[in-house]
Amino acid sequence: MKVFGIAGFSGSGKTTLIERVLPQLIARGLRVAVIKHTHHDFDIDPPGKDSWRAREAGA
Repeated sequence: MKVFGIAGFSGSGKTTLIERVLPQLIARGLRVAVIKHTHHDFDIDPPGKDSWRAREAGA
């Protein structure tokens, strides 16, 4: 299993990068997942949020 992380400031494009990379990895036959860490309370995958966008991209 290979693991890599993406980190950066809010609004820096992390989710956009993930949305663009995930379909490419999936197209190459890789199994992918996204794990999000937060210090805040949150609902799982509310439409339009980062975790929802990652799931829509194939995570």
